[in-house]
Amino acid sequence: MTTLPTPSTTPSPQPPPALPQIIQGGMGVAISNWELAQAVSRTGQLGVVSGTGIDNLLVRRLQDGDPGGHTRRALAHFPDQEWAQKAIAKYFLEGGRPPGKGYARVPMPTLRNQQPAWELAILGSFAEVWLAREGHGNPVGLNLLTKLHLHTMPALYGAMLAGVDTVIMGAGIPREIPGVLDAFAQGQPGSFRVDVKGDGPSPSVPLSLDPADYGFGGVSLKRPNFYPIISSHVLAGVLTRKATGSIQGFVIEGPTAGGHNAPPRGQVTYDESGQPVYGERDLADLAEMRKIGLPFWLAGGSGSPEGLRRALAEGAAGVQVGTLFQYCRESGLRDDARQKSLAAARAGQAAVYTDPLASPTGFPFKVVRLPGTLSEPEEYAARMRICDIGYLREAYWEGEKVGLRCAAEPVADYVRKGGKPEETVGRKCLCNALMADAGYAQIQKGGQVEQPLLTSGDDLVKLGGWAPGYTAEDVIRYLMGEGSPQG
Repeated sequence: MTTLPTPSTTPSPQPPPALPQIIQGGMGVAISNWELAQAVSRTGQLGVVSGTGIDNLLVRRLQDGDPGGHTRRALAHFPDQEWAQKAIAKYFLEGGRPPGKGYARVPMPTLRNQQPAWELAILGSFAEVWLAREGHGNPVGLNLLTKLHLHTMPALYGAMLAGVDTVIMGAGIPREIPGVLDAFAQGQPGSFRVDVKGDGPSPSVPLSLDPADYGFGGVSLKRPNFYPIISSHVLAGVLTRKATGSIQGFVIEGPTAGGHNAPPRGQVTYDESGQPVYGERDLADLAEMRKIGLPFWLAGGSGSPEGLRRALAEGAAGVQVGTLFQYCRESGLRDDARQKSLAAARAGQAAVYTDPLASPTGFPFKVVRLPGTLSEPEEYAARMRICDIGYLREAYWEGEKVGLRCAAEPVADYVRKGGKPEETVGRKCLCNALMADAGYAQIQKGGQVEQPLLTSGDDLVKLGGWAPGYTAEDVIRYLMGEGSPQG
């Protein structure tokens, strides 16, 4: 087995790299793929890959015949070739799956048994970051969701093996992640606590990943920067004081951003269409952010030259932008969804809805209302409920043991595990839907093909006048004030 070399000397100090003015947002599953991140990083801004679903993404790409050979090319550089080639031998299908055949599934990990999901997540995250970094020397980032407790550490470790420069995390409070990064950088076990619902011995239980279990014990790695995604200056202050390791900056996300949003603060009210209402309390106080003294980027509604100028004038290092990149040529969004969304924008019919129920996490989730997707009531009603990927499961007490459940799984199963029936209403299987968004839809038993559910920020409406087939570089030029790619 080959392991990474441990540096024998301390490198001479280097000046810190200039901070990017533009961070390309992390969009999973595989919308922020390596091609998009590489295209952005090549311009000198920060390209970011999504680590969400990276184990299943790896095996589904291999089962589709690994178009272009990219996954296998990346895995040829993994430091343990026996491990990498074993995964290829198991999952790679020359020419791809036969028509109508579903994907082989990655066994869902539990708090007691994480294999082989963690091994595949380490390989998948390594491959995604390695490909994003291929052919240039500019920084590349990784985006993860804090709520995905069982899947965070292997994705972090695989990305660090590939030399990731920055880790960005939202959808929760990632207080313990800086300490995990510190430990992994020293070749030591990383650990954090997983919240457990219900009455039991404790409100949380520990979860650890030891590099030695994978042949990398004591191997030193570069410690990436860590930027938590926050919506409140109060949370920024808490993380600065109480995180288990150092934080290098923040991404401040407003409620117009795509994906998961923080719930409104205080008593939640809803508008006439059922969307949660956000107010002044839900906006971070930038004067307080400046006092913290760490760089920050504004996200959500900042995807314009004016947004970038306002951010810089407020003392921000720049902006994080997702939606404009989501629909560009290099993103991993399946082409039919891209074209339908842009056509709706051109016709003035694009609609983005903040759904308070869709996500099993309980966080509001931005949804594009589009025919043929789970945003339509008839599509949602027709889908057979199944939980066969399990990224958004929550831990709960089963007496003295910890079980896992998801509000989007079959209702009877969820109730049997102590969940309340009303918590299942409107919940959607984001795991399967987001896989479908990127073109990796599972074919279930009986022939049901999983349907997509697009998430997007409110900036989708501004793309109606943009030229079809615009690129990531076009987005960068637009944000820097060099003109939009008009259609």
